[in-house]
Amino acid sequence: MSSARMSLRALVLVAVAVAIAVPAGAASAEPSASELTQKINKSSAELEKVVEAYNKLNEETKATKTEAGKVAYRLAPLQKKLDDAQADVGDIAVAAYTSGRLSTATALLGDSDTLLSRMSALDALTRERQTEIDAFRSTRDQLNADQERLTTVRAQQDAQAKELQARKKKIEADLDKLNDLRKEAYGSATSSGSAYSGKIPSVSGKAGVAVTFAYNAIGTPYVWAADGPDGYDCSGLTLAAWRAAGKSLPHNAAMQWDTVAHISRGDLKAGDLVFYEGLGHVALYVGGGQVIHAPTFGETVKLSSVDMMTPYGYGRVR
Repeated sequence: MSSARMSLRALVLVAVAVAIAVPAGAASAEPSASELTQKINKSSAELEKVVEAYNKLNEETKATKTEAGKVAYRLAPLQKKLDDAQADVGDIAVAAYTSGRLSTATALLGDSDTLLSRMSALDALTRERQTEIDAFRSTRDQLNADQERLTTVRAQQDAQAKELQARKKKIEADLDKLNDLRKEAYGSATSSGSAYSGKIPSVSGKAGVAVTFAYNAIGTPYVWAADGPDGYDCSGLTLAAWRAAGKSLPHNAAMQWDTVAHISRGDLKAGDLVFYEGLGHVALYVGGGQVIHAPTFGETVKLSSVDMMTPYGYGRVR
């Protein structure tokens, strides 16, 4: 047998062996439950970052709208003052003109001292009113400039909101596909959660109010950009817990980090905040090495170890 025929025969035998060893359709085998979970977790983590960015933009937009309202509120009465001042100047000019017409006759009558006194008073009053008008105009110009600046910022934020919304929709669409696979693997796309039935630790002060609120929120579903009562995202839960205690926090993990007093791990007390994932996630510390947090899509508010992830830092609400 020639060497060429021997080589061809060897290749055929190898191909047959491979066909036997690898079942048909193996290349397109369905992903395992573990692989599905990894994909879902990865998409959820990406989406949570988008949600927190969306929350931050919402906070900034609300602040901008509030500032714009303040500017508009100040502009209205200022414009009236300006109009009144300008009208007064017109009246003064008329008075000065009238006095000027009378000046010839008065001068002929020899009452020059009275005329000079009147003109001097009018001139002083005009200068005083003009100074006020100049101050009004300066303030009005500054407010108009602020208003233009705020309009520009709001337009930029609207554009960013549209971009974030588009990104969120895409990731949610990807997550929907993975959730369909998760239903196939587990029978459900979401995990069920139940309310906390154990003893809530006694914590004094406002921190105790926040801790109690968080325990009572256990089992509530994760809902993006929500701060209760029917659902929470991570920063929405910490916001709501401390809102119940009379403290205000922004709806964004990174902005909450900028608001709280930074403390060490050794100083942690119930009610403090624990930050994770480069300020992309936040939880409420409840003591005993545990936190309560809204984990991610498809899950519910739960009690977890403070070391469920590597903490970024710790903060105390002030």
